[in-house]
Amino acid sequence: MTRLEDRDFFTDHEILVDPYEYFEAVRSHGPIYQPKDKDYLIVTGFNEALEIFKNSSDFSASIALQGAACPLTFTPEGPDISAQLEKHRSDIIGHDLLVNLDGNAHTNLRALVNRLFVPSRLKSNEEYMVELAEEMIRNAVAKGGCELILEIAAPFVTAVVANLLGVPKADEKFFMDLILAAPPPGSLNSEDNDYRNEEHPMIIMGRYFTKYIQDRIDEPRGDIMSELAHATYPDGTKPTLQELVNLSNFMFGAGQDTSAKLIGNAMRYIVDVPGLQAKLRDDPSLIPLLLEEVLRLEGSSKMTARLTLRDTVVGGMPIKAGTRIGIALAAISRDPRRWDDPHAFVLDRPRIKEHLSFGRGAHTCAGAPLARAEVRILFEKLFQYTSYIELDEAKHGTPGNRKLNFEPSFIVRGLSELQVDLTPAEDFVPA
Repeated sequence: MTRLEDRDFFTDHEILVDPYEYFEAVRSHGPIYQPKDKDYLIVTGFNEALEIFKNSSDFSASIALQGAACPLTFTPEGPDISAQLEKHRSDIIGHDLLVNLDGNAHTNLRALVNRLFVPSRLKSNEEYMVELAEEMIRNAVAKGGCELILEIAAPFVTAVVANLLGVPKADEKFFMDLILAAPPPGSLNSEDNDYRNEEHPMIIMGRYFTKYIQDRIDEPRGDIMSELAHATYPDGTKPTLQELVNLSNFMFGAGQDTSAKLIGNAMRYIVDVPGLQAKLRDDPSLIPLLLEEVLRLEGSSKMTARLTLRDTVVGGMPIKAGTRIGIALAAISRDPRRWDDPHAFVLDRPRIKEHLSFGRGAHTCAGAPLARAEVRILFEKLFQYTSYIELDEAKHGTPGNRKLNFEPSFIVRGLSELQVDLTPAEDFVPA
């Protein structure tokens, strides 16, 4: 019988539903473990993951999207495979997306992104988020409930990112339908992960963004895509049209998936942790603490990956160049060496913002402030217009015996649906 820790995380649907028991079995062998008969490592240690995240010289993000289990198209040779990787980089799934870039290519695009997600821009966008959340939540409360993921979370974050980038209102519905019908990043069905397929949603959206950015090159409109269209890199050179399309496409797709999943994951704690909902209603200023602890316990990403470029050592363990490494975000956030009582929900956990659910180092998620603002505002409106929130027991069972469907992905940790019943606040007035 195969031990739990030696089962295949990347294809096992049972582990998909509850990855935490699997990761604890892996952790029992130390913070870095090579599963039996596998040619990759899995990191479950907080300090070891942090060391890798902060070392972009020895670890490449090139395989972040395709994952540690996907074989390379070349045989690594010698103590430094940097040149080999560059020669074969275009073979890698999503090789030209921001999440997979290294070195100067990543630094240049990241410099553009950092200029876009500044506090002043997010603040100006907050008014739109508040108005949109108010309209959507009031409509849902008037109906007595909703399917939170498809009716609220996904449409809300899609509209917010679209508004921020400058996607035309007329195209928002098309984009939302396209994304909802798309496979999740890291789908367990490997065919879904072919980003070169002309019918893949990312390719279809890319064609739209090509048109948008070309329009803004000719006629700037004061939105993010206009800024991108006329931006220059730190060295004074201009991005190519394709680089700007890839960046816009990635910001739109990645910018909503994480937030939408976080909304569903957080709701599970709100309805099932005794006394939590009442505490948040009494003091909505605690909502940001809720989000950070949910990000630690149940972040939207379970796994990312790095490729070892040079022979090196992590946590005292030698790692050879060419080694693929799966960084288990879902496990490092529950490392008992870093967190007391790591599997428990603690609303005011000390130093909670030190979790690594948004990454760290060069590839820290640039959209993290936006995600935090989106989810905070949505929950503020939910608590304002309701007196009680609960899951539909006919659909999801009772606390302690929930029936939940998760996205079939080795990257994403999120629900595909969540039916909530909403009891209106005493002074609630329908929109």
